[in-house]
Amino acid sequence: MNDMDNVKTQLELSFEASSMKLGRTEQRHGRLARARWWFDQMHAVVDHAFDWSTAPEPRPEQKWMSLVKAQ
Repeated sequence: MNDMDNVKTQLELSFEASSMKLGRTEQRHGRLARARWWFDQMHAVVDHAFDWSTAPEPRPEQKWMSLVKAQ
């Protein structure tokens, strides 16, 4: 068995494990179920998020004035 045989065997196994045996309706339901699961997870993240408090106002900045006259 050479390397190409290994690649073909792996590809055949991965395709057999996928939804190639399923009809279009089953594929669609599978995609919808995965999408629903994903969005449920994202909604849970948002629902459990907490509000951050705003940053306090910065301290006043001291500005230096030069005493040189403008010409």
